[in-house]
Amino acid sequence: MGLVEAWGGNPIGWFFANLIEAFYNFGYAVTHPGQWLSWVPFTNAAMDDLEVKQALMRFIYYGASVELFFVVFVIFMIVSIFGFMNNQFMWGCVRVLEGIANKVGRFFAWAGLLMVLQQIVIIFMQRIFAVSEIGIGFGVNFAKDVSWWSEELKLYNAMIVCMCASYTFVQGGHVRVDLVYSAVSFRTKRIIDMVGSLLFMIPAAILTWLYGWFFLWRHLVVPNPSASDSLDRLVNKARALRWNVEFTGFSPNGFDYYYLFKILLVTFTFMVMLQAVAFFYRSYLELKEGPQSEGKYLDRDVIGDATAELVAEIH
Repeated sequence: MGLVEAWGGNPIGWFFANLIEAFYNFGYAVTHPGQWLSWVPFTNAAMDDLEVKQALMRFIYYGASVELFFVVFVIFMIVSIFGFMNNQFMWGCVRVLEGIANKVGRFFAWAGLLMVLQQIVIIFMQRIFAVSEIGIGFGVNFAKDVSWWSEELKLYNAMIVCMCASYTFVQGGHVRVDLVYSAVSFRTKRIIDMVGSLLFMIPAAILTWLYGWFFLWRHLVVPNPSASDSLDRLVNKARALRWNVEFTGFSPNGFDYYYLFKILLVTFTFMVMLQAVAFFYRSYLELKEGPQSEGKYLDRDVIGDATAELVAEIH
């Protein structure tokens, strides 16, 4: 549209120009998916068509761009305005976002069990049967050195940390460094929660995303994209673009799928952003409706032990 170039001479003009252009950018992206998604069928495969390469470069650029930030910001503002006018709609948003965090967290929590079982198998196979390689599979055997399986345990740990962080937050399982929170009134607590979600959770998640997004793609394609590259520069680089998924390990026979950790980092950031929005909405609704709404629609796990339940409530 050119509004940013026309109004971008001062911060206020730049802000409102990007705000207005966000509607156009969102509409254009939805109606022209091929210009930024046509690379998907060629994931980790040869890309002979220049337009496909350029689409991938656009996807990389816009994935951590000012344009995407304002599109997300506008969506958040529109949803929030509807929520302020209709509290049941906002409660619905809270239930959906917290439901996503709970379902994802409960699923990936099983990685803890897999980690323990795999460690037991490794000890038995290495110490008792003295094998140097472990293979699994039905029909197609997947065999790796014992050290590969040992290092792969880090992936399970990363899954638990990244994919269960929002779930743990919903469940109230994070350790709170409490200086004044427990001594203030219910309304003050909700205000602290609202301010904290907007000024701490969301900005921290955005910074992590900006770092993690390009960190991820630098290990998937060459030439390496940079956060400082303009869109035109990245599109020009597309002629030489090819997949270069890095399979490197810390040891010669160690786990070599470390790009999965970069994917987990970006996914973790996205989940935290969603939970920050849900926490802001919940805090606002509880502030408006009063103490009787505390924990409303909250899907907390039942531990089944009175003492454990009390400890979880205290924390």
